[in-house]
Amino acid sequence: MACSGEYTWKELLSTLTELFSLDEIDADQVIKVMGGYKSDPRDWLQYALFDPHRYTRNLVDRGNGRFNLIVLCWGEGHGSSIHDHTNSHCFMKMLQGSLKETQYHWPSNDEKNGPLKQRFSTVYNSDDVTYINDSIGLHRVENPSHTEGAVSLHLYSPPFQMCQTFDERTGHKRTCKFVFHSERGRKCLPL
Repeated sequence: MACSGEYTWKELLSTLTELFSLDEIDADQVIKVMGGYKSDPRDWLQYALFDPHRYTRNLVDRGNGRFNLIVLCWGEGHGSSIHDHTNSHCFMKMLQGSLKETQYHWPSNDEKNGPLKQRFSTVYNSDDVTYINDSIGLHRVENPSHTEGAVSLHLYSPPFQMCQTFDERTGHKRTCKFVFHSERGRKCLPL
């Protein structure tokens, strides 16, 4: 979904907080609201802290305990592991650059020692919005550029501290802790 420019950054944050105060989440409405913000680096640059060796998760807002809003910074060629979302909704809006998402089917009980099956790949550009949850499948996100960084805004609801990562060749999974590189523009201390 492309952007229409209906919301400022502050309006985006307050509208998301309002949406997530309701008992049920309307994923289509969240996608529409995130799509209604036209990316402006002046709004989010304070949260965009990069690391030269890996992509970073930079917490913007804890959403009153109902969601985490995070700016992810992807250096040239950086990418995530194949992972699930621990029964959370995952909304992603591109703020700058491009990211490639590759979705995978869950490994079946019969295929525990075989390669994961790819569903499809899509490249998202500035102001595009996408969505995934565990009923859709697994995914990996990566910056396909070797010359430019990328920045994306992610909303996870409910917030989670752990996820499962998967080996593409074998389907084997392991649990990984979800850590932040920064919170509200301040770099976190190393673990």
